[in-house]
Amino acid sequence: MALLLIDRYTEWLEPVKSELGELAVPFYWLTDLPARLNESAQDGLRSRDELQQENAALRGELLVLKRKLQQMASLAAENVRLRQLLNSADLIEDRVLVAELIGVSPDPQSHVVVVNKGVSDGVYVGQPLLDANGLMGQVVSVTPSSSRVMLITDPTHALPVQVNRNGVRAIAEGVGDLYKLKLRHVSGTVDIRAGDLLVSSGLGSRFPVGYPVAEVSSVTMQPGQPFADVIAVPRAQLNRSRHVLLVFDRETERATRQGE
Repeated sequence: MALLLIDRYTEWLEPVKSELGELAVPFYWLTDLPARLNESAQDGLRSRDELQQENAALRGELLVLKRKLQQMASLAAENVRLRQLLNSADLIEDRVLVAELIGVSPDPQSHVVVVNKGVSDGVYVGQPLLDANGLMGQVVSVTPSSSRVMLITDPTHALPVQVNRNGVRAIAEGVGDLYKLKLRHVSGTVDIRAGDLLVSSGLGSRFPVGYPVAEVSSVTMQPGQPFADVIAVPRAQLNRSRHVLLVFDRETERATRQGE
């Protein structure tokens, strides 16, 4: 009781209280440690969960952005191809129709594709098909809304061509390879060499004259053989072109319609 009165009305015990307070700090810290550890653990768990959720959301956004980027790259490439195609159309005097490939023959030996234009668009059998680089093939059958086109590399297809450099004529045959044509019966004395451009000759009244067909890649003369092996690479991108041109040759179109 006396200590209480002294503490209340005097300051004699202040130094002792201060020392005792300093000594008690570690005990307070130790008694509060479990609560603080528990709070820190909960904060850590919350932060971990939040980071995981944020990472998952960012991964999802990244996938979406990558998909959009792929679409943009595809659209940009398609725009380039369409500009090339339209530039090619400007160089063609005949009337043209832009078409799109919608199907490919499942038979690897049958180089036939389907385009989304048919009789209702004026398409006719024998009509030439081109891409931005060269001649691709000809229409072999039509329906009201689509057409089947045989490519120049089909094993049953043959095309009259001429060397653009000197006018030498030959027949380019398909061999079932999208990257190869073979010239039939070319004498070893004929002036034809690697790098020569082959264009349609117009003979046979099937293809108009002057369209790029292929580029000669090799000329080989086998000993004892009367003809040279001449291999050419098609100018058209037969395995990649999606948008193509159907060419309305005036004379062929007129003759076809008169015969109907």
